[in-house]
Amino acid sequence: MPSTGGEGTRVAGNRQSAGLPPGQRRVNGWPVSHYGSVPRFRPARWNLRVIGATADGEERIWLFDELTALPHSTVVADLHCATGTTSTDHEWYGIPARALLELVPPAPGVTHVMAWAEYGYAANMRLSDFDAPDTILATHHNGEPLTAEHGFPLRLVVPHLYGYKSPKWLRAVEYLTEDRRGFWEERGYHNIGDPWREQRYSHQEGPGEGPPQ
Repeated sequence: MPSTGGEGTRVAGNRQSAGLPPGQRRVNGWPVSHYGSVPRFRPARWNLRVIGATADGEERIWLFDELTALPHSTVVADLHCATGTTSTDHEWYGIPARALLELVPPAPGVTHVMAWAEYGYAANMRLSDFDAPDTILATHHNGEPLTAEHGFPLRLVVPHLYGYKSPKWLRAVEYLTEDRRGFWEERGYHNIGDPWREQRYSHQEGPGEGPPQ
């Protein structure tokens, strides 16, 4: 792995007794799945921002070259697609989401996070999901930099939720004091997206699992 500014750690991911969530089937390889075209990476224009309800009211910005100075770790986990496929044993290397929360603390009233990607794609999640030990802002996969099709230069990986909560081409993390739906959540997918509870679609949501109407 490349050298970093922080000590590397290794975290076991979302596999429960090495089984698959209900309704999932294992697939070989790592299928490419995303909405829209693959964005072109422009290093001089690229940055990662933390915005919204930060503790000090200020946003934070990192340029691409500055990411290597942040703490890094490795997470080994499976990826579960809401359409029913699971690819297993991915090794992710990148910035733990918890490290980002420590560097830019959220305000006391923050309950959710919105992850923003290229083209305005967004995925919402509870703060507790973003703060999970296996949530990572990945730069590498299985020892190699991410490919463009899989999210280079930066992809949020939340392996204990369905894949639509792990946006490729991450550009910003927004702290929210009130939940609101992201791209697929507005289009009928479950607001939480827990594969072990088969939370695939919004019609399955129980009381308190979606934003206020």
